[in-house]
Amino acid sequence: MRFLVRDRLLGIGDDYWIEDDRGNKVFLVDGKAMRVRDTFELKDTHGRVLIDIHQKMFALRDTMVIERDGVPLAKIKRKRLSLLRNHYRVTLADGGTELDVSGKILDREFAVEYDGELLAVVSRRWLHVRETYGVDIVRDDADPALLIAVAVCVIHLAEKEREDD
Repeated sequence: MRFLVRDRLLGIGDDYWIEDDRGNKVFLVDGKAMRVRDTFELKDTHGRVLIDIHQKMFALRDTMVIERDGVPLAKIKRKRLSLLRNHYRVTLADGGTELDVSGKILDREFAVEYDGELLAVVSRRWLHVRETYGVDIVRDDADPALLIAVAVCVIHLAEKEREDD
């Protein structure tokens, strides 16, 4: 499954559609402006909220939280003690499952892995449209909404970190 994201629109308070590889709108990322913390909603084409994404308020490091129906799914933060600046850890709500996100986050060239197995690839390489990147879900049994939410979070965290430098 491949999804296309128009990068130029990415930002808090901006809404943007994520399309499938045939150009059909699949998900709407609804950025909520004027909030104390950074907040997004991932909605389906009927406007139903599939995933809530928000910044954890009281954390030592910037952390994003992903929830579905008010139930936590995952927490995302930059991996500590990593030689790679663009290395993030996604801890799923079960506490034992961790996804690894690494690559050139700001260039939109990175991978999401679980226990060394590739789950998704985010890339601009195979696209000819400027300011667009793809999210290629590799495994059929993966949750596309969750993996897209992970991509939105790590990009947001990396951009925020770059602004703070």
